Formats: sequence, structure tokens, C-alpha cells
Amino acid sequence: MEDFCNAVNLCGTLAGRPVFSHNSKNEEFYTFPLEIVRLSGNADVINIIADKKLLESAEIGDGDFVEVSGEVRSYNNKSGEGRKLIISVLAKRLAVTCGEDENSVVLQGALCKPPVLRRTPMGRQICDMMLAVNRRYGKSDYIPCIAWGQTAVDASELIVGDKIKLEGRLQSRKYIKTENGETSERTAYEVSAVSIEKF
Repeated sequence: MEDFCNAVNLCGTLAGRPVFSHNSKNEEFYTFPLEIVRLSGNADVINIIADKKLLESAEIGDGDFVEVSGEVRSYNNKSGEGRKLIISVLAKRLAVTCGEDENSVVLQGALCKPPVLRRTPMGRQICDMMLAVNRRYGKSDYIPCIAWGQTAVDASELIVGDKIKLEGRLQSRKYIKTENGETSERTAYEVSAVSIEKF
């Protein structure tokens, strides 16, 4: 088994037009939001990054139902504004499709911080983890992950450096941030684990 795996499959509705993000290696990259409805009826809005050629070949438009395959990406926001860790999905494949909403993630990597077990205000056990997932060319993505219930309890016994395989979904979660007496609504992104396996 390889030490790393980073695979995302999403199906959802295009929730905004692609806008220019950045240039890299003489390629233009664009970002757009994809809305994926959960079984509960709530929706996750995930930021997708795709290069210009991929976008043009897919010919996606307003309100299209889109399938995205790719990898979870993270980078540090050094602007001093907003979130410090930016999470998105780098699209490797993009197509207009039809069908049901889908949100599945498989990650293999190493824990890079001690897991933290806590209880929600409703009394549910939850474990926060940070997973380092290597890329093929020497870099790594640092991906926040959570687990619930017995899976959370089991995850809390892991230690830094443990290699795990995690399956779940990429979710967006709104929260209130207070800084210097001012409150604002923020959105956090994390992988909610359905299963965790040590290897």
C-alpha cells in the first residue's frame, strides 16, 4: 500500500461562475463553488480549482450539474485576512452530468498533530485531527479531519506519525469568529470521516 492517497469524487450543482484564481507554470487557474446536498437536506459548498483548458473542454454553465474528480488541496493564506489554511479541490476531471449528489473522499497520510477528543454542546463525541498527505513531487497537503462517536474515540488513541487511511466526505461548516470585539461569520472546511484504518 502506498503511503499516500488523495482522491475526491463530487457531484453537485454549479453555484457560481468560475473566476480567475492564479497562474502556475504558465497555466491559468479558475475557481468556482460547487453545491452538494447531503441526505439531511443541508448543503456543502466546496471551492473547486480547475485550469482553463479543463474548464473550456467541460463547457460548464450556470446551474449545471457537474461531476468533479480530483484531490484535496491546502495552502497557507499569508495575507493576514480570513482563514489561515485554505482548503479546496483541485479538479483533474470535470464533466456536466446528471444523477445524484455525491461527496466521497479517500485520504492516506500521517497524523501531524495530536488528535483532540471533545464533546459537542449536544453531548456527541468528536475528534479533531490534522492529516498530512504527500504529493508526488515532495510537497504535502495538511487537511483538517473530524470523526464522530466510537470512531472519534478510536481516533483519539492515535499518535503523531501514525499512518492512516480515512474515508468520508468534504464538508463546509459555518461558525462565528470574534476578533477585537467584532464578530463575523466564517466557513471551515474539513473531511468528516466515516471510517479510519491504521496501516
